[in-house]
Amino acid sequence: MKVTLRQRNQGGQTSLYLDYYHKGKRKTEYLKLYLDPNAKTKEEKEVNKKTMQLAETIRAQRQIEIQNGVYGFRDNEKLKGSFTAYLELLASKRKDSPGNYGNWDSMIKHMKAFIPQDISFEFVNREFVQDFKEYLDKKATGHGIQKLSQNSKYSYFNKLRAALKQAVKDGIIPHNPAEGVEAFKQGEPEREFLTLEELQAAVKAECEIPILKTAFIFSCLTGLRWSDINKLLWSEVQHSNEMGYYIRFRQKKTKGAETLPISEQAFGLLGEREDREERVFKGLKYSAWHNLKLQQWMMKAGISKTITFHCARHTYATLQLTMGTDIYTVSKLLGHRELKTTQVYAKIIDDKKKEAASKIKLDL
Repeated sequence: MKVTLRQRNQGGQTSLYLDYYHKGKRKTEYLKLYLDPNAKTKEEKEVNKKTMQLAETIRAQRQIEIQNGVYGFRDNEKLKGSFTAYLELLASKRKDSPGNYGNWDSMIKHMKAFIPQDISFEFVNREFVQDFKEYLDKKATGHGIQKLSQNSKYSYFNKLRAALKQAVKDGIIPHNPAEGVEAFKQGEPEREFLTLEELQAAVKAECEIPILKTAFIFSCLTGLRWSDINKLLWSEVQHSNEMGYYIRFRQKKTKGAETLPISEQAFGLLGEREDREERVFKGLKYSAWHNLKLQQWMMKAGISKTITFHCARHTYATLQLTMGTDIYTVSKLLGHRELKTTQVYAKIIDDKKKEAASKIKLDL
């Protein structure tokens, strides 16, 4: 393939562009560089000369990129493909991880609100990425009319960046238009949890979906994520004289192999043991309807907090630290790879201590 630098008169200026020709196919790339055809002074001619040198440098770079297979003629049919459909395809591959899939699904809904009409890859450029970022920052709303939280903006924009990065890998686009666009900074993560008194109240309250209640309480007693509870098999629930009851499993999120001791009370929630390859929590599902039933259960228990299933894991971590378990042990029980991930919970405990210290007030 040969790359040729060409000129074209446009509105009184001479526009510089590259002409790519290969096997009967041709395409152009306008460089947004211009010459002054009426240059007369030495300074004006020098500007034209430097502009031509810059254009020639770009041409030479493009030629090298072509030879290295980095730049060249792309499959135009791929570029004309639906960007939204591609996002939905990537999201569908994450359906076995409800939390992650939910974030992808929410990002796609915001994308459709941003561009109600479909868009093809050929129009997904840096300006498009910047405009979507601004939409998330200034216009997008979450529940009701509330603006998106910092963490929601951070999460949704990063999903777009991940999708574009994958599109490059899939050979759909030549480069990632999100590169160079500054991402949102992550906000302080929210860790809603139940106190011991609230958890006790939830235990006594009735839930419309018994298996959901049992799984949630089991998570509060073990710290297991929904994804690991949902796939838990009876073969993974084990016992020994030395360790008592424990679970040997592989974390769905991190793929790490874990051995997690559990209490006799937690084991007692599981009911009668069945065949080794049977799931322990049969019929457990994750959906907006199930989240609603979980929240209604909390309301029956007199709990006004917004509680999701993942709050059970937060509850486990917070209660462990509150009751004196050292942070290193809690980190291992949660299966965290890094201690700093667990330190978020330690900060919650410190905040609670400060809050408690301010409750005693005297008239002095």
